[in-house]
Amino acid sequence: MGMFYRHMGELPHKRHVQFRKKDGSLYREQVMGTKGFSGTQSILYHHYMPTEVGHSALSHSCQLQYEEDVALSHRHFRTKENKKSGDAISGRNFILGNEDLLIGVVSPTEKMDYFYRNGDGDEMLFVHYGTGKIETMFGTIHYRKGDYVTIPIGTIYRVIPDEGETKFLVVEANSQITTPRRYRNEYGQLLEHSPFCERDLRGPEKLETYDEKGDFVVMTKSRGYMHKHVLGHHPLDVVGWDGYLYPWVFNVEDFEPITGRIHQPPPVHQTFEGHNFVICSFVPRLYDYHPESIPAPYYHSNVNSDEVLYYVEGNFMSRKGVEEGSITLHPSGIPHGPHPGKTEASIGKKETLELAVMIDTFRPLRIVKQAHETEDEKYMYSWIEQDSYTVK
Repeated sequence: MGMFYRHMGELPHKRHVQFRKKDGSLYREQVMGTKGFSGTQSILYHHYMPTEVGHSALSHSCQLQYEEDVALSHRHFRTKENKKSGDAISGRNFILGNEDLLIGVVSPTEKMDYFYRNGDGDEMLFVHYGTGKIETMFGTIHYRKGDYVTIPIGTIYRVIPDEGETKFLVVEANSQITTPRRYRNEYGQLLEHSPFCERDLRGPEKLETYDEKGDFVVMTKSRGYMHKHVLGHHPLDVVGWDGYLYPWVFNVEDFEPITGRIHQPPPVHQTFEGHNFVICSFVPRLYDYHPESIPAPYYHSNVNSDEVLYYVEGNFMSRKGVEEGSITLHPSGIPHGPHPGKTEASIGKKETLELAVMIDTFRPLRIVKQAHETEDEKYMYSWIEQDSYTVK
């Protein structure tokens, strides 16, 4: 969902009226909306009917195998060890999931020679590193390190990385991903206390229109399966669009951290939200300035949520044993907090250069069986202070 009205390309003066090409034939109008006709929407104008499908087939199941009957534990996965293969869709390695979202990583080694759309919900691609472009039906977006790229449900797109490595943290939601409601006024404008504003958000940069006939493959993920649809025309045939629904980008460097005299709670880091989850950004910032402050967080229990952290760069002030690309899961039901020595070490520090993405879910997460290949199985016991203590 875009945060404000945008338009690109050619448009008629009114919606739902005749809009003709130079040869007199009609452009095809498509209303793309959410929540029936009650949510955000955009209207697009195509060279060809978006319903023109020459072949439709069930491709394969997207069902994941989750672990069962496991102890309630803190978990740590080293995604640097994940295999780098495939493209931005086929190469996704999912780590965690529940009824509301999937969380994983992908380091594509190939360009997509087909197009893709998610028919179940929005997707967010956080760029850990790399550059490239994402071609969408709304226009082209160029991505760079630190970008959160949000792609709305039903958007046809493909990812084309530049030379060099690209790595994304991937969130596939079964809902819309938006800015937090408390950051916006009744009209949708971001308020003064929001840690970013509309100037920090980017939409598609250029509308590239293809008037081409032929066979073009669009893979659609929906209802637990991947479906293959072959269109008789290029899927990026849009000559113009307007509305509030479109892909958008926010770079984490534009997040303005909120600090205080004493330690601030995680909600001050919130950046986005979806149904039953939030996404937060821990960015370089000044520490607390009360003369007796403890910058490290207190020990706490997520009594209603699971906490996931993806470590991007820097030394995380409350952790040891994690590395760039680590994913940790601290589930509800048991407390977590700073590792031994980290609380004392934080006292007197003036700033942190850490960068991490946090995802809190309000329903329990499950671990994908395949994630065991990169798991640090000793993580649960990394809070033990006594060297002589024996893990049983």
